[in-house]
Amino acid sequence: MSIEIKRLFDFPYYQLEKYNLQESLTTKYNGNWKSISTKEYIAQANKLSRGLLRLGVQPNDKIAVISTNNCTEWNICDIGVLQVGAQNVPIYPTISKEDYEYVLNHSEATYCFVSDTDILEKLNQIKGNTKLKEVYTFDDIEGEKNWKEVLELGNDESNQEEVEQRKNNVKAEDLATLIYTSGTTGKPKGVMLSHNNIVSNVLASAKRVPLDQGKGKSLSFLPVCHIFERMILYLYQYCGIAITFAESIEKLSENAQEVKPNVMTAVPRLYEKIYDKIYAKGTELSGIKKALFFWAIELGLKYQPYGANGWWYEKQLGIARKLIFSKWQAALGGELKIMVSGSAALQPRLARVFAAAGMPVMEGYGLTETSPVISVNDENNGGFKIGTVGRIIDGVEVKISEEDEILVKGPNVMMGYYKDPERTAQVIKNGYFHTGDKGKVENGFLSITGRIKEMFKTSGGKYVIPTLLEDKLKQSRFIEQVMVVGEGEKMPTALIQPNFDFVKEWARRNDIEISENKALIANEKVIARLQEEVDDCNCNFGKWEQIKRFELTPEEWTVDSGHLTPTMKMKRKIIKDIYNGLYEKMYDRA
Repeated sequence: MSIEIKRLFDFPYYQLEKYNLQESLTTKYNGNWKSISTKEYIAQANKLSRGLLRLGVQPNDKIAVISTNNCTEWNICDIGVLQVGAQNVPIYPTISKEDYEYVLNHSEATYCFVSDTDILEKLNQIKGNTKLKEVYTFDDIEGEKNWKEVLELGNDESNQEEVEQRKNNVKAEDLATLIYTSGTTGKPKGVMLSHNNIVSNVLASAKRVPLDQGKGKSLSFLPVCHIFERMILYLYQYCGIAITFAESIEKLSENAQEVKPNVMTAVPRLYEKIYDKIYAKGTELSGIKKALFFWAIELGLKYQPYGANGWWYEKQLGIARKLIFSKWQAALGGELKIMVSGSAALQPRLARVFAAAGMPVMEGYGLTETSPVISVNDENNGGFKIGTVGRIIDGVEVKISEEDEILVKGPNVMMGYYKDPERTAQVIKNGYFHTGDKGKVENGFLSITGRIKEMFKTSGGKYVIPTLLEDKLKQSRFIEQVMVVGEGEKMPTALIQPNFDFVKEWARRNDIEISENKALIANEKVIARLQEEVDDCNCNFGKWEQIKRFELTPEEWTVDSGHLTPTMKMKRKIIKDIYNGLYEKMYDRA
């Protein structure tokens, strides 16, 4: 009898029935990759479920999981928690201890699984202010309870029947998880997603996966506490794609060469960094090698899908792939067939050049509140259009409001914000979720054109969409991050965090001596070079939109320092507060 997938914990059972993988989940421990089969995955999850029952976990209890990196243990915990009718509350490892405390108290979590010492130390500072009964660690940490103790509690199979009863009592429409959105302002919101919210999204997205089911290999490294990667992991399980967890983002290239994945997902910033790294290596070449490298890049930047540039372009592309782009592929394992991008806008130039290199990036769009996928590009059936976020997935309805806001209705739309009916009512009206993003649909393809809330008006009454300027500026290799400001001011200005590594390399090549960041941002030649980049950007916009002044910031904008959310979105208010002196200076008030 075929397994019908209605709840999230049905995915591994479906995988066992259809594919029975020998290497379902793989993690590296002490320098060695260790895999577990689908059968072992389910056995461990059941063991955890039995252990949780013996700890007294009740239906609708909240169990928090905080892990620095993705790992096999996270997925076993996920299935084990869900099977007993409890809810998994994943927490970003990088948020502050105060946010840990808020999320744990707001969700009323009773148990918590953590990966390592760093998280444990932060958690221990606030644990006494929460309702946590116990904390279990994945790593072996002296003096701490280990998650294996819960597994050992489940060694006795005599209560497996109770696990089965709990599973049977879980309905598709029941709450599966609370995901606290990092948010660019205010306290995190607990997004309530049901089993059906995520299951429906997985099944609809599966139609866009261009890999042979039961045969592919994936590399996972985006935080699984975010719904994007979590949904992807369920999708891999459904499609019979073996999952390997990268050790860290820093070791991505090294792990890719070991694993040789066919698919991976990332955020645009990571694709930009990969491209910048490749580009920097190209600048170090000389002679014919350097000429060929930049010829291939120029060719790649003109790429159009489905042979739209004609036979002569395709002939040249074949040569470029053989001579140059094959080395790009080798750097990521040599077997990549597809990469997926989400969370923010992907630069069209990156979509072009990676597709030209034979590693197409399929950009999609969605939010935590939509489980997350609303639309995604797909090479099959003419579904890949650069500069768009693809066609809307089956079962989901998109409507564009009079203000050009993207409104969404479908089985993937959240149940609401936990304990916050007021905020829920603000975003779900007449059955449609109001995304806050502006967009348009042309020939079935959805494009994002801006953000409703981030549009501002100058003192002259002119509207400016900062994201359009920022996306253009971030195409520059000199610029790592940029925030356009000017609400109620006479003109738009910009706070820019230079790409310090690239600018220092540029300075070295131009015999400019710079030792530290503070000297770099004060150097007149550096400022003049950045002005060229700003001027180049301004050419694409109306006079009222153009950036009249900018200031360079001395620090990198990071998650840890509070500039960015864990999904790498700018915390606009906080950045403005941090650099208020520079802001005032741009408007001659300092």
